[in-house]
Amino acid sequence: MQKLLLFVDKVSTWVGHAFSFCIVGLTLLVSWEVFSRYALDAPHAWVFDVMIMLYGTLFMMAGAYTLAKNGHVRGDVLYGFFTPRVQATIDLTLYIVFFLPGVIALTWAGYTYAAESWAIREGSNITAGGPPYYPFKTIIPVAGAFVLVQGVVEIIRCAICLRQGEWPSREVDVQEVDVEELKKMVHVKDEDIAKLDQFVVRQEPGK
Repeated sequence: MQKLLLFVDKVSTWVGHAFSFCIVGLTLLVSWEVFSRYALDAPHAWVFDVMIMLYGTLFMMAGAYTLAKNGHVRGDVLYGFFTPRVQATIDLTLYIVFFLPGVIALTWAGYTYAAESWAIREGSNITAGGPPYYPFKTIIPVAGAFVLVQGVVEIIRCAICLRQGEWPSREVDVQEVDVEELKKMVHVKDEDIAKLDQFVVRQEPGK
C-alpha cells in the first residue's frame, strides 16, 4: 500500500514539475510583449489571453502537487499541537465532507465546460481573433482528476494514521531551508557563528 501511495505522490510531483515550466513561458512571453509594445510599437492583443491561459494552467495543474507535499493553506495555530490521530480525524472529516464533494463537482463541471467548448470550438471573448479556449478548458477536468486521485491517497493516509498513531511517509521534494536543522547537519553552534561574526568585524578596515 505504501508503495502505491508514494507512486501517486511521484506522479503528482512529476506533473507539478512539468507544468511549472509554464512560468518560464509566461515570463518570456510577458518580456517579449513589453519589448514589442514599447520598443517596436507593435502590441499583440492575443498575448493577454495566452497569459491568462498559461497562468491558469500552472495554477490548476499545481493543485495535486501541492496536496502531495501537504502544502495547501491550513490553520496551524491549534492543529500543530494535536496528536497525529486527532489531526488525522480532523483531516479525514474535512476530506469526506468538503473535499470529495467539491473536487468531484469541479471535475464533472469542468468536463461539461470542456465538452461544450470543444463542440462549438470556443474562441476568445476578450480579443477579436484571439486563441481558442477549448484546449485550456480541458485542463479543468484533467487537473480535477489529478487532485481527486491525490485526495484519495491523503484519505488513505488519514486511515493509516488513525490505525498506527503516526503519519506515513510521503514523497520528499525541495523544501524551504530550516536553519536550525541545517546547523545540526553541519555541526555548527550559535557560539561558533558569533565568534565568526566577531572575527569578520575585527578584520574590517578601521576596526
